[in-house]
Amino acid sequence: MLNPQHPLPAIIGYVAPLSAKAGEVLEFKISSGGNRDVAASVVRLDCCDPNPAGPGAKSESVEFGLKPRYRAIEQRARLGSCAVGPIPRRSETSGLVVRLIVQPKLSGATTQTIFSLQNPDGSKGLALVLVDGTLFLKRLRQPQMTIDLELALCLNEWTDLEVAFDDNGVSVRRSAIHLGENSEVAAVATELVDALRSVDHICFAAIWIGHAEDCFNGSIEAPRVSDANGNVLASWTFANTGREWIEDDIDRSRRLTLINMPMRAVRSSSWTGRNMDWKVAPQDYAAITFHADDLSDCKWETTIAVEVPAGLPSGVYGLLVDNGIGTDTIPFYVLRDPGLPRQKILFLAPTFTYMAYANHARGNFSGALRSRVEEWNAYPHNPDNIGAFGHSTYNRHPDGSGITLSSRLRPIMTMRPRYLTYFDENGSGMRHFSADSHLTDWLRVKGFSFDVLTDEDLDRDGTAALSGYDVVLTGTHPEYHTRRTLEALISYREGGGKLMYLGGNGFYWKIGRNPAEPHMIEIRRAEGGMRVWASDPGEYYNQLDGEYGGLWRRNGIPPQKVAGVGFTAEGAFEGTYYVRTKGSFEAGLAFLFDGIPSDQKIGDFGLSGGGAAGFEIDQAAADLGTPDFVRVVAVSEGHGPTFETTFEELLLPGVFDGGPRPYGGIRSNIVFGMADNGGGLFSVGSITFCGSLSHNSYENNVSRLLENCLRKFLEAPQ
Repeated sequence: MLNPQHPLPAIIGYVAPLSAKAGEVLEFKISSGGNRDVAASVVRLDCCDPNPAGPGAKSESVEFGLKPRYRAIEQRARLGSCAVGPIPRRSETSGLVVRLIVQPKLSGATTQTIFSLQNPDGSKGLALVLVDGTLFLKRLRQPQMTIDLELALCLNEWTDLEVAFDDNGVSVRRSAIHLGENSEVAAVATELVDALRSVDHICFAAIWIGHAEDCFNGSIEAPRVSDANGNVLASWTFANTGREWIEDDIDRSRRLTLINMPMRAVRSSSWTGRNMDWKVAPQDYAAITFHADDLSDCKWETTIAVEVPAGLPSGVYGLLVDNGIGTDTIPFYVLRDPGLPRQKILFLAPTFTYMAYANHARGNFSGALRSRVEEWNAYPHNPDNIGAFGHSTYNRHPDGSGITLSSRLRPIMTMRPRYLTYFDENGSGMRHFSADSHLTDWLRVKGFSFDVLTDEDLDRDGTAALSGYDVVLTGTHPEYHTRRTLEALISYREGGGKLMYLGGNGFYWKIGRNPAEPHMIEIRRAEGGMRVWASDPGEYYNQLDGEYGGLWRRNGIPPQKVAGVGFTAEGAFEGTYYVRTKGSFEAGLAFLFDGIPSDQKIGDFGLSGGGAAGFEIDQAAADLGTPDFVRVVAVSEGHGPTFETTFEELLLPGVFDGGPRPYGGIRSNIVFGMADNGGGLFSVGSITFCGSLSHNSYENNVSRLLENCLRKFLEAPQ
């Protein structure tokens, strides 16, 4: 939630879409404090690490056809989901009955609206609200006109509510479905009924005033509106349809609009556990769960719309905006201009992972980390202090449930140059977007030209997006993927392409997407895995695409099938080193270690935890799909006591699920191999690997190992 004691950024924004090629338009949506005009320029982002002990942050100005200044306004993100739409007009003398089933999931002093009968702008009408577990009626925009109904709703219990309005006042019937408790309130509050004279809309889970206000945290199902004679005027089925609107069952021309993508494919009051897939038994999943902090689209006005210039090299760029009292750099990606030659190397930016972690509030932005941010002039804003733009799928909603949906149509503070995630005693403490710049910086320093593609582009275009590239490089943590992206990477490699997986804990969680909402991803944390929250039983199927969620290991594509290695252990954000295996000394592998003394520790240094092997680490496993042509050429050692084996690896504590591994235990594996068809695979199995590339002015054994492999792959015939 928003910390009222912490000011919002003086200027901040986001871009739609996240990537574009020559001739396509990028729309930057910016909030400028005090409606100040902004100056704007574009920079290529080479290194995003502010650590003075490293190469330093690097960027280069780029001509982008921008005007000197742009008009800008202050814009707000409005959190909270609801469902709002029209209902039939009726005579002022006719009664009105609203019936619905409700399950509150949060109790507190904050007002939560179950439904409001209102005019379009919410200036007139009545709302049924919940405060400290008790039902109240309130007249909109007149807080003094509130009536305590002296009826309580039980937390996490389903209750059938019927609220009737007529000339005698308001009466409420309550029936607790599974508890067998019934109660009724006699007619009260006659003086409030006249507020319904101009009502022609209903809003569930909020009051609608152009945005959701006084939002509900809980589930609602089977709402309907009737007249006093029992004639149903409007009725809605809340079973999932994958759409952002719900048809009125009585009149299909009327719809409820879903605001800020509430959670669907959730258990309703009739769920018994006999059916686990909402598509098979929609009657068991006929509810919608609303939250006060849902956010799918800020819907900000476009401040700057600009066409990507022809001839601009593909890469990672940023729009630098300055309104005189603050600055922001909004990252974006330029895809290959079809009029330019294709480079041999493609960097696949793990943007789905950036979205999964978007605005992750970790509770660590204080003390040493905050002091370091100030000392290094790092990105100053942190989700611990600023919740105005929603949080990540690693956080929880106010009711304690995990956040399943994430959007890129909002400012993402964690996706900024110079953003520090941890206080790292031995390095910079960066992850994700900033950490991946360790790789792109290294490529430029070493003279390797490359194109860029995002996860979203790959999911849209499939294998064709990788066609023609000699080598595909991943970032440091490509954790979240769709079936289409994984199958494209496998198909590329099996078709003769070379894949270099340069991170750890990759290809781990399955995400849901819907082409109608390309800005959204969904994660259901089913069955097992290393997770900060777990999906409720029966809620393992995605609302966006209807597919089963959870680990890719449980969905038929273990990470080893993609990259030869898969997640096996994690610990604190610290790194150690690798040593060569016996097999690495085969004559055919000599090129890999050219220039590296055979007894030298590989990567006992670096800007990520102080070592190339650390934090989250991966291993080869033949039984999980590591290709036969792959060899383990180096293994890590010396990991500290914080490292533990991942849950999905174990059947019982200390008992692995699978056959013995030559280099198992708490160790990362570096693997290399060339298939008979020309395809190649090099995987490092560590999140911290790329943080070691710039050590000693890029002259070190980690840099040399990577360069040796990359040059070999570039030389190999296709």
